[in-house]
Amino acid sequence: MDFEKLALDYHETPSPGKLSVEAKKVLKSQYDLSLAYTPGVAGPCRKISENIDDSFRYTIRSNLVGVITNGSAVLGLGNIGPYAAKPVMEGKAVLFKKFANIDVFDLELDASDPEKFVEIVAALEPSFGGINLEDIRAPECFYIEETLRERMNIPVFHDDQHGTAIIVAAALINALEITKRSIKKTKVVFSGAGAAAIGCANLLLTMGVKSLVLCDREGVLRTDQPNLNKYKRRFAIEGPMRTLAEALEDADVFIGVSAPNVLKPEMLKRMAKNPIVFALSNPDPEIDPKLAKEARDDVIIATGRSDYPNQVNNVLGFPYIFRGALDVRAKGVNDAMKLAAVHAIASLAKESVPEEVMAVYKQSDRYIFGKDYLIPKPVDQRVLLRVAPAVAKAAMDTGMARVQIDLEEYQEQISRLLGPTRRLVRRLRKEIARTTKKRKNKPRVVVPDGANSRFLKAAKQVSDDGEVQVCLVGDSSCIEKSAKELGIKSLGDIEIFDPGEDSKLEEYADLLYSLRKRQGVSRSMSHTLLLNRDYYAAILLKAGMVDAMVNGVSNSYITALRPILEVVGTHPDETLAGVYIAVKEQKMYFLADCTINISPCAEELASIALATAKTAAEYTDEPIRVAMLSYASFGTSRHEEAKAVARAVEIVQARKPNFEIDGEMQADVALNEALRMKEFPFTELRGNANVLIFPNLSSSNICYKLLQNLGDVEVTGPILVGVKKPANALQREASVREIVNMINVSAHQALKLQG
Repeated sequence: MDFEKLALDYHETPSPGKLSVEAKKVLKSQYDLSLAYTPGVAGPCRKISENIDDSFRYTIRSNLVGVITNGSAVLGLGNIGPYAAKPVMEGKAVLFKKFANIDVFDLELDASDPEKFVEIVAALEPSFGGINLEDIRAPECFYIEETLRERMNIPVFHDDQHGTAIIVAAALINALEITKRSIKKTKVVFSGAGAAAIGCANLLLTMGVKSLVLCDREGVLRTDQPNLNKYKRRFAIEGPMRTLAEALEDADVFIGVSAPNVLKPEMLKRMAKNPIVFALSNPDPEIDPKLAKEARDDVIIATGRSDYPNQVNNVLGFPYIFRGALDVRAKGVNDAMKLAAVHAIASLAKESVPEEVMAVYKQSDRYIFGKDYLIPKPVDQRVLLRVAPAVAKAAMDTGMARVQIDLEEYQEQISRLLGPTRRLVRRLRKEIARTTKKRKNKPRVVVPDGANSRFLKAAKQVSDDGEVQVCLVGDSSCIEKSAKELGIKSLGDIEIFDPGEDSKLEEYADLLYSLRKRQGVSRSMSHTLLLNRDYYAAILLKAGMVDAMVNGVSNSYITALRPILEVVGTHPDETLAGVYIAVKEQKMYFLADCTINISPCAEELASIALATAKTAAEYTDEPIRVAMLSYASFGTSRHEEAKAVARAVEIVQARKPNFEIDGEMQADVALNEALRMKEFPFTELRGNANVLIFPNLSSSNICYKLLQNLGDVEVTGPILVGVKKPANALQREASVREIVNMINVSAHQALKLQG
């Protein structure tokens, strides 16, 4: 495979580059144009002329970072100049947008003279909320950043220094904890004395490291060297020590930000017990991890590469640091803000890793805090929720923030960046936590087939979150064995129900027999059925031992549904249906019936509409607007199916519901208010529908699966409506994340049912 050609094609086609500029506001009419440009711009212009901080309110400045370089030290390519540096800066801009939704203009300056560079960047302050300096050679980079920080009243952050330092410090904190070292007694040796090395060394001094040795190409930085610049001279030492090998004698930590293969195995062998090695030269580290482990089996090693454990990657820092800084309109980035980021990143590594993170890497690693998992993975979206608030808080606490924000509200605000479904589940968890705090007991959700890897991972994640009591069904030894194979050290608070060991099994058999004795179940058959984990879980719910159940995944949807229908039962005056929540661009849509009724009659459609509207009201604060869908709109077809949909609308309207409903109508009519009001101005819907009731299973099933696979839509479900107690069956292909979501949804349903 010619990787270079693939990369060139990626950057060239279908259009050159990695960025584009998109309008954020509607511009479809003369009226829109008058607001966007003249005369509308006069208003914000006047406001800003009176108070320049209003530029954060009325322009993109509040969310805009300048990524700026002169191309004098680009990656491992050296001084390749500003034109050649542009692909890297565009890449940095993409990372800002992807991980923290921060807009970026990348600027490549033809300015090798530091004074000229400073003058240009300082003059750009009115354009940006923050400046990310990138790929500028040392020692000029130190002078440039220091001068700009003094002159500018916005964050100026040289990522090669501080971004690297923050991630290194986070990893080092955890490595020291694992090896039971005190930071004040730790000897750290650097290979490299450029921007990254000096940035790391300065931060480690701030954190309490007392013993630091820096080495450049000429060896140890010494006070008797006449040609050291002032940034290196700070770390110069006295004494006979001259070489990297000598410096590493009994050293605890090696941090390499220099060149490939400078750390030889014999040098590593001279280090202290349980040596910590950060070999960060990229793409080839100072020592190959395999070679390091051959030399020392007690070594803890990190690199800058994604194909080895413990990747030290700046993307864990800069997007989220700027996110927090921008959101409090910080005047700069101080040590307190950097240390807040360090500790937030370090602490996250000790939490359970979501399955979607592990799936990205497709490795056998389980990512459990330890020697091979010191810091979170770059794709772990939780970093945003930890680092940005920590940085914002530190900025407010130290007087660096222009505005004060409510951190709890801020958590909710930034959680939107992780996707609307995550935001919904986060909201449900908060509601569950508030309710259980008053009641002193958690909702109990039972999950059959406890040894199933996806169920087990989901159960562990929910249990670790702490709001829900998860109960697994199965043989305890099998479940514990599966957990061990998955790298789960402890099941914690998870409760296990083993049908074969349950003293109440006879009591449950009697209950099942009483429920099903006239549906072909004999007394002996009731015992046999309870050996089926789904039936056993259902009887636990029926008997009140648990508050909700979630099954599926291990078998077909129909098979998973049967115990729910036969044991838990349905409401006699409601129609059983499956509802999916589809979310696009922060807006929720509720789709039904997507799983149960093949060809519902008018009365069943009406019942489904009522139940779905009630369910929707639990998850959205927007007015409920129900569209009864068909292939025709308002009598344009007299086919029996269309007439049944129209009749369903009449049935619901006769009950005088507290929501809007109309139909039959086509999907575009339901979702396009302008079209609906033009063609059908008599409609009862005053806005676009958010509850969509399909005329049959075929259309609904096809629709939600198309949305899952083709549209930019997140789909959660199915949520069963019409069941007497909260019980939900998942599709066989459900992911761990979907199971986690459904456990939380089911727990929330249980609390609502209990009042």
